[in-house]
Amino acid sequence: MRNKIFIYLFLFALLFIILQYMNEKTIFESQDNRIEKLEAHVEKDKDSIGSLNDQIRNLNYFTLQGNDNAMNYLEKMGYEAADVEAMVSDQIYDFNLTKGNNPLIPFEGMNGNMKINKLKFLNHKWIQADFNDGTYWGEMILEYVFNEKKEIELTPIASFLYPN
Repeated sequence: MRNKIFIYLFLFALLFIILQYMNEKTIFESQDNRIEKLEAHVEKDKDSIGSLNDQIRNLNYFTLQGNDNAMNYLEKMGYEAADVEAMVSDQIYDFNLTKGNNPLIPFEGMNGNMKINKLKFLNHKWIQADFNDGTYWGEMILEYVFNEKKEIELTPIASFLYPN
């Protein structure tokens, strides 16, 4: 009787071990497949990030912060590019606070006052600006220079108003 009990226990333990092995094998294969899928996804994301970084470098080529020559020019004058952007932007946006149209914009507002909305520094000399009066909008190129007194002089170079 004792031998039969040990045989049944041994067979039950063997069956339990086999079931555990099969279960763990299934779990391991499932996790391995999941890891492979995630690694493929990570690789795809790395490629996307690399592509986006290339696009950012291309887009930053015509910006003050992305142009080494323009930054060197300003540094020789004793300015940092970020500080110049802040100073010039502040001065341009301060013109928006004046009563009436922004004096830099060569168009009169037809449906309100023309104000500059957005600026993009192209290099150490030029800025692209977007302006509108609420209904009509346009773009312009501004030139900025530092005079002998280290003051900023702004000059509109070209502008256009989109047809409505």
